[in-house]
Amino acid sequence: MKEKDRIRHILNTLKKTYGNTGTALHYDSPFQLLIATLMAAQSTDKRVNIVNQKFFGDHPTAADVARLSVEEIESYIKTVGLYRTKAKNIAATSKILAERYNGDIPETREELVQLPGVGRKTANVVLSIAKNVPAIAVDTHVFRVSNRLGLARADNVLDTEKQLMRNIPREEWSSAHHWLIWHGRNVCKARKPNCAACPVVQWCLFEDKNL
Repeated sequence: MKEKDRIRHILNTLKKTYGNTGTALHYDSPFQLLIATLMAAQSTDKRVNIVNQKFFGDHPTAADVARLSVEEIESYIKTVGLYRTKAKNIAATSKILAERYNGDIPETREELVQLPGVGRKTANVVLSIAKNVPAIAVDTHVFRVSNRLGLARADNVLDTEKQLMRNIPREEWSSAHHWLIWHGRNVCKARKPNCAACPVVQWCLFEDKNL
């Protein structure tokens, strides 16, 4: 089978399986999505959603959060991993967004990654969801699953992203990001992939199949 046909089979099957999925993070605005994504590093989406129900309930906008001290933000997010560093970044980012962007978020990756605590992955997530900009954000799930399946063959996040952009049609970048995440959570898990239940196992290049 040609490589492009193998990849197309994988993408078609993932689309059929996870086509209606999106981010698991809860948010009501691009600002909230950015902050939630920033908080999700080294934590679970479930935990972030629990924390932000109260945090965003009390302080829904960038201007609201910008008025808080770092210590006040810490009191809300202390059950999230690396909460002290995140609180500092949330405070600084919120002030920038309130003062320069009227509480919204920038339109480009170049501007987003200038915000405290915002890296390329976070920027790609927010752009694809909030601004409908085609992007592939490579988190731990996307990195693991795409390299196991052979959608990419790279040993670092940036090369994985570049290869996925070449191998996946641009119009599917943002959707494929979610398909790979949910496949990683539900089937292709880090420690013990459930290959016997995998809908794309016949096209997978992972050598240590758990069958």
